[in-house]
Amino acid sequence: MLKNKKILITGGAGFIGHNLALRLKELECNVEVVDSLNVNNIYNLKKNENKLPYPKLALKILNQRFFLLKKNKIKLNIIDIKNFKKINKYVKKFKPEIVIHLSAVSHAARSNKDPQHTFDNSLVTLQNMLEITKNNIKQFIFLSSSMVYGNFTKKNVKEDQECKPIGIYGALKFSAEKLIKGYSQVYDLPYTIIRPSALYGERCISRRVGQIFIESALNKSKILINGDGKEKLDFTYIDDLVDGIVCAIKSKNSIKETFNITFGNSKSINFLLDRLKKEFPKANVDYIKRDKLMPVRGTLNITKAKKLINFSPQWSLNKGYPKYIKWYKKIYKML
Repeated sequence: MLKNKKILITGGAGFIGHNLALRLKELECNVEVVDSLNVNNIYNLKKNENKLPYPKLALKILNQRFFLLKKNKIKLNIIDIKNFKKINKYVKKFKPEIVIHLSAVSHAARSNKDPQHTFDNSLVTLQNMLEITKNNIKQFIFLSSSMVYGNFTKKNVKEDQECKPIGIYGALKFSAEKLIKGYSQVYDLPYTIIRPSALYGERCISRRVGQIFIESALNKSKILINGDGKEKLDFTYIDDLVDGIVCAIKSKNSIKETFNITFGNSKSINFLLDRLKKEFPKANVDYIKRDKLMPVRGTLNITKAKKLINFSPQWSLNKGYPKYIKWYKKIYKML
């Protein structure tokens, strides 16, 4: 079904992008990735290594991403998607059937600190891709976020909950969703919107909570927890997110729909810490004042994705996080 299907992933050298590209290659898709390498850039990491908590580890992981893309013969096109002329020329040449748009700033705190950079690398890149593909694409998949909901008002949040994002990151993600739907109304664009939550997994360098905990423990640094640790997140292992996107590609039921793609069972930050302490019993922990720009979240309802696109997550935090820790320990020994 997916064999030889031409798929383009923007932001394809990133955490989600390269993992997704590897899976699509396994499925014999004709997949290419585009990335400006403004973030996923070895030179920039080296240049700013004094600002990074663990620069050697980040460089090792980034090199592993590039190695895997090259090993699996996945073409990496270094193009700044903000440059309409260049990305338009490439897309017209490759002629993808499906575009998976991941090009964006992937960190909420970073977005709040630098709104202009976030806007340029989120909405400007999206608008360019929409304009280029509005009349000649079979599916436009956009990676949004559970941050669009703002504070969760129910224990189990469905896709139709009113969105009231807090801060720059959530606001831009929600604005992007509205822009995509606007293009669909005008040009009949066949879109699919994916809302993941609290991602973790191999080769992440974007300072997500699961990654920060492990790196701090490995380096015997203090783990700082925002708030009292009782707050819950719907942690999603990268393999489950990738599976969800593949399900959306395979099913016609995904067109012009929005899906929560998570594990569907939230756990507290303290629960995550307990899983970490099974491997690092001497982990040093401190609790700090909660960031008021972080919404109160919890469990996302994934019934719609299960029914419409046959999504079936496999990785609970109990199962996925130990696997992630094992991988991290292995790569840490290679430094």
